[in-house]
Amino acid sequence: MMKFLRKHRHWLMVVIAILAIPFIFYFVQRPDYGAMRSDRFARVYDRNVSMLEAQQTARLFDLAQALGMSDFVQSLTAGAGQNQNQAYAQFILNLLVLRHEADRLGIRPSTSEVADRVRNLPAFRGDGGFDFKKFGDFVQNGLAPRGLGEEHIEQLVRDELCLNQIKQLLAAGVSIPEAEINANYERSYEKLYVSVIRFRPADFEKEIKVGDDDVQKYFETHKTELKSEEKRKVEVVSLALSDDQKKLTGKERIEILQKLSDRATDFTQALLEKGANFKQVAEKFQVPIQTTSEFTATAPDPKLNVDPQVGAAAFKLSVQEPNSDPIQMADGFYILHLAGITEARPLTVEEAKPKIVEAIKSSRARERMSTKAAEIVQQLREGAKSPAGAGLQAAIQKAGVKAEKVPPFSFLDETTEAQAKEPNKEPPDLIVIKEAVAYLNPGEISNFLPADDGGLIAILEKREPPPGANAPEKKAAFAKRVLNNKRQIVFFEWLHDRQREAGVQFAKG
Repeated sequence: MMKFLRKHRHWLMVVIAILAIPFIFYFVQRPDYGAMRSDRFARVYDRNVSMLEAQQTARLFDLAQALGMSDFVQSLTAGAGQNQNQAYAQFILNLLVLRHEADRLGIRPSTSEVADRVRNLPAFRGDGGFDFKKFGDFVQNGLAPRGLGEEHIEQLVRDELCLNQIKQLLAAGVSIPEAEINANYERSYEKLYVSVIRFRPADFEKEIKVGDDDVQKYFETHKTELKSEEKRKVEVVSLALSDDQKKLTGKERIEILQKLSDRATDFTQALLEKGANFKQVAEKFQVPIQTTSEFTATAPDPKLNVDPQVGAAAFKLSVQEPNSDPIQMADGFYILHLAGITEARPLTVEEAKPKIVEAIKSSRARERMSTKAAEIVQQLREGAKSPAGAGLQAAIQKAGVKAEKVPPFSFLDETTEAQAKEPNKEPPDLIVIKEAVAYLNPGEISNFLPADDGGLIAILEKREPPPGANAPEKKAAFAKRVLNNKRQIVFFEWLHDRQREAGVQFAKG
């Protein structure tokens, strides 16, 4: 496949297509600044993985995303969430594990399999199938600037095919009894009618009095935790696009960002030289320095409000490491220098008193709320024993609480047109409500369940199957979804076990 494409390269050398903003982060080279301070990333299978090797593999992560290999990337970065650094680390580690296991199992995709998959990569698909022009644009403008070649696409595709074969081997032993699928299907789609009684700590705080003895006792017990917030002051250098440059798109924007990336790297390298001074380096590069006022982690200086990660980076600096790595934003790079620290200090009892009073009131209010809710649950269950639920309604009135009806829902809700028009009608604590009634029978009352702003008691009034619940297509789709989920769990358990066998040890820091 690759030889065929190279043969027709003269068709493909065209101007780059306009790229969306997210692709800028794939194509702008981002040096691994941590590698400047360490030459070891991790130890896997009794060998050291250098920072250079890790950096090269990280570029494959960006390449896989740009190629549209979303399932492959997600499978190798599970658990990383939104943390980009963790995603890179997981991808590097899991790709090493995948290649080791594929080799051990003798999995070797054929040349034709690789070529077929390359032709079907989302990045190269057009209206009529494989698009030579898109491939050529990508090779010239997506690979070359990153120091990658066509062989890296081929390498990633082989890895993906190996991953899919391993998943197939693991899936062969996964099955779910039909009776279990039927029971879960009915429980997932049946319509539930529920009322809830909500409790809020603020309703129990009114009568709580906190005396000086309470404050002193709390202070003595929590003295080490009662401290002022640490304050910091930093100097900031910004290497960013001008207002006119921000209007650019595609290749022009990428090229300018790449130059800024290189300049940020040079700036950081200059700071690592012996005796380097932040101010002198800034003067050498002819960039202005902005100095913040003192700020805390919860209230960053306005100069750092461009992005939360900039303020967070300021609190990772130390006297020993006062300069940050370049922090990449959509429009350029920020570099921080620690200009001063006001250390957190222990608070006096008078300074801490407002916090202490608030903490005591909150704790006692939640205790009273939980106790009262448990009593009401018992009263309602006694009342529910009477015929036709009349006793339940009387018990609710006697307890002096209000039961509010929740819009009917299913555990696997399918959004209707009415719900799409009024999305705010869904209770904010619906997940807690679902948990509360999951295994209740109609007429039963749940235990008290804490929620973010208090807690609730749920009363399940009835369950009923929704219209069309027994549609064969819907049931088959549900069974497939459940089976796929179980296969995913089996794969991730396998991957976790293989990681342990690899004896992974990350380098400190």
